Amino acid sequence: MSQPTSRTRDAEIVRAGAVGITVNALLALAKVLIGLAVHSMTMVLDAVNNLSDALSSILTVIGTKLAAKKPDKKHPLGYGRIEYLTGLIVAALVLYAGVTAFVESVKGILKPEAPAYSTASLIFIGGSVAVKLLLGRYIARIGERVNSTSLQASGADAKLDALLSAAVLASALLFLFSGINIEAWVSVALSVFIIRAGVELLRDGMDEVLGKRMDVELTRQIRRTICDDPDAQGAYDLILHSYGPERLVGSVHVEVADTMTATQIDRMERRISETVLKKHNVLLTGIGIYSNDRNSDDMRDRIYEVVRKHEGLLQLHGFFVDEERKRAGFDAVLDYALENREETFNAICDDVKKAFPEYEFQIAMDIDI
Repeated sequence: MSQPTSRTRDAEIVRAGAVGITVNALLALAKVLIGLAVHSMTMVLDAVNNLSDALSSILTVIGTKLAAKKPDKKHPLGYGRIEYLTGLIVAALVLYAGVTAFVESVKGILKPEAPAYSTASLIFIGGSVAVKLLLGRYIARIGERVNSTSLQASGADAKLDALLSAAVLASALLFLFSGINIEAWVSVALSVFIIRAGVELLRDGMDEVLGKRMDVELTRQIRRTICDDPDAQGAYDLILHSYGPERLVGSVHVEVADTMTATQIDRMERRISETVLKKHNVLLTGIGIYSNDRNSDDMRDRIYEVVRKHEGLLQLHGFFVDEERKRAGFDAVLDYALENREETFNAICDDVKKAFPEYEFQIAMDIDI
């Protein structure tokens, strides 16, 4: 399936947000009126939750509009990260709704009030469950398709609202048929689920703002594309930075034969940059070069043999040898799972220096990006 263009993506987000605003505002109004009429605290809380959903949809639309602003001198890479901030605000609203529901539910346990449900109110609650499920699926599906954190958060929240409404319906039916009132207890349980969902959404949003590991499959595809170039012998140190959904810039080191001229390298870099942008919508702002000297293959293999015993060593690359000055070096990529990466790195350096005492080594501990 083809990726939507920036303009199409923004239009889809705004359309989904408008639907969310309309549906949630209407549900909130109806639930408040019915909840007050039948003395149902849980329904009133459900209405407040719908109102927060409408507000989150408004924020999503505003964030999308702001994120679509053209780059300028102050923000040369655009305003795409605003979407991450609105996603955090939506997550905070979900968390707030959960905490508020919890507090009010505890009050309902301490001072219970018997509800007075009618047939019409029960039919309405059942209908609202179906509406919120459909709305949640619709918004979440669009959020996944256009890679919108805010829409995905809104979609997840809508599904939780459907669960809350279903619990309201179940407790109402139990009260009507048995006289047992568990509304407040149900509200407490569901508010805990909402709080948990808010915390998870907040955590995911913080990951986007702080900068998280990019999708493994995407990085593999980009490296594969680079290595498909006839002059590229390897791709390493691929670093991607997100400036909003579908706005990735990056850099990479490419290994080439040491016999290539500057003109040949320049042509290769231009080919790679153009191909990666076209296939993956990623702008490579820098391509570094590692020179592969075939005359040093034997030494490289011997170093691999010396250091391969160390657990947590993921890769060696950027290998170089200066026979005239007796200098050599490489980058060692170590797993973050190691308890003491420094200790492993120092052990690798010691083993290499013992095996090749005649050389001065420059070994760098690289990060597992």
